[in-house]
Amino acid sequence: MKHFFWFSVVFILGCQTTPKSDPETNKKFNEFLDKKFDEMLQRNPEFAASLGLKYNYGQWTDRSIEHSRRELKIKKDVLDTLLQFDKSKLDDQSLLSLRLYEEDIKNAEEARKWEGYFYELNQMGGVVTDMPAFLVNVHVVDSLVDIENYIQRLRNFKYPMEQTIENLKYSQSIGVVPPAFTFSYVKESIESMIAGLSNADKNDLIDDFSAKLAKINASDAKKDGLREAAKHAIKESVLPSYQSMAQFWDEYALQAKASHGVWSLPKGQDFYKYCLKYNTTLNMTPDEVYKLGLEEVSRIQNEMKVIMKQVKFKNDSLQDFFQFVRTDKQFQYSPDQTGRKALLEDATRYFEETNKKIPEIFNIKPKAPCIVMAVESFREKSAASAFYENPSLDGKRPGRYYINLYNMGDNPKYQLEALTAHEAIPGHHMQIAIAQELSNIPDFRKHGGNTAYIEGWALYSEKLNKEMGFYQDPYSDFGRLSMEIFRAARLVVDVGIHYKQWTKEQAIAYFIKNTANAEGDIYKEIERYFLWPGQATGYKIGMNKILELREKSKMKLGKKFDIRRFHDIVLMNGSVPLNVLEELILNS
Repeated sequence: MKHFFWFSVVFILGCQTTPKSDPETNKKFNEFLDKKFDEMLQRNPEFAASLGLKYNYGQWTDRSIEHSRRELKIKKDVLDTLLQFDKSKLDDQSLLSLRLYEEDIKNAEEARKWEGYFYELNQMGGVVTDMPAFLVNVHVVDSLVDIENYIQRLRNFKYPMEQTIENLKYSQSIGVVPPAFTFSYVKESIESMIAGLSNADKNDLIDDFSAKLAKINASDAKKDGLREAAKHAIKESVLPSYQSMAQFWDEYALQAKASHGVWSLPKGQDFYKYCLKYNTTLNMTPDEVYKLGLEEVSRIQNEMKVIMKQVKFKNDSLQDFFQFVRTDKQFQYSPDQTGRKALLEDATRYFEETNKKIPEIFNIKPKAPCIVMAVESFREKSAASAFYENPSLDGKRPGRYYINLYNMGDNPKYQLEALTAHEAIPGHHMQIAIAQELSNIPDFRKHGGNTAYIEGWALYSEKLNKEMGFYQDPYSDFGRLSMEIFRAARLVVDVGIHYKQWTKEQAIAYFIKNTANAEGDIYKEIERYFLWPGQATGYKIGMNKILELREKSKMKLGKKFDIRRFHDIVLMNGSVPLNVLEELILNS
């Protein structure tokens, strides 16, 4: 899951103008936005680096609460300037940008009310694993200066760690402590990093540094000196940072009381309503989300029963069929190097096959390539079973579709085709890369997003691949449905955990009864929902809205409806709130 420093973006197909719009005014409007976005990147070097921009390349992004408050103040000042432009001279594109910018500030102000409520460090992410992953995967080295900045980041490692500790202390002071189960996971990650870094000559960071250093044109003596400097920085800054975090974490863990949803926090139910609105971009109540989940689970189960008959399963019990696909070895990759290699090869093949058929239902494709990769060893124990990371703007770093090979049972064969559609093509890679590559619009509108749009599109892509003729194996089609029902069940379980006071055991039991996912995968997913309230609801709600809008567009246009044109509007407008997406589609 990505963190977005700049919120929702929009792009209008073909710059529409009002009768009195002035090209010079719009040029100045957009240039101002570009300037302010660039200044924001200067203050957030990790976000900049994720885009391939080497701003303040030896620094880490300020993680303090004060930094986020300053960013909000800056955004308000930017809005004050934007409002000084004569609206009568702005074209439709600029007017919509202004509207969304105003909405972003409202969202940021609302988030400010819940300062300290977000679990900043857990097994799903945070400084413990995110910072080494950043150095390995994002800090690109093209020159001697880049190497020196890598060393500088190692020397500065302690500052984000210290800021995170201060933030956690603040959360604790207002009565916000994460669920008890997360403490052992994080402690294991900290201890693993300490154990690895204690070997100065052989650890993940020095191995990565050495590999990048080897590509630089410098004398052997110079390289030896740089390698020793990196080792010293790891010994004097990185390792002590983890040791300090370990000490704090042991003390922090004493505050853990139970594994409850956010209902147990001060004003917890109000906080959850905020989380739902933020992640769905709609005004749905918890009960409405819960009801939709129950309805969708029932509908998808009926579709699953059709496949059960198709494969001539021995009885009519859906639960028995779930247990069959969970445990039968024909659906599992072997837990060895042969199985891991086969999984990556199959995922790559599915990606390539889909990529060839994209022109059938799309007018556009991303320029940036995408590669399939295994999750790195230092974060595979805690990382999700699969995820995507965006390419750099300069094309030097491709989009990355990561698959976690730690527990091979978490990625069964029958789900891999749908999983690849979700994470790569036509899912995340296509949507995110295309957004980054949009031209003739302000930079801030190319980046950012909301869960309902981004994950809704990815889930819609799973279904889209069926319409393109994939999932010829009925078990693979069942895998598609099993992933969809998992997202539907999330609506029930997320509300159950955070609003209806379900226990962790109740949530697990619901998934085991109603989905086919492996129990290990279910446990990991349930824990994720506890840590990211409301986020998991965006997938199904976003997918349903895109399907709803496609049907409305068909009804409106009749024979003039063109699926390629529909996808143009969805993809070439960036990640917009669902109500804005509806306006764009129905007014096209």
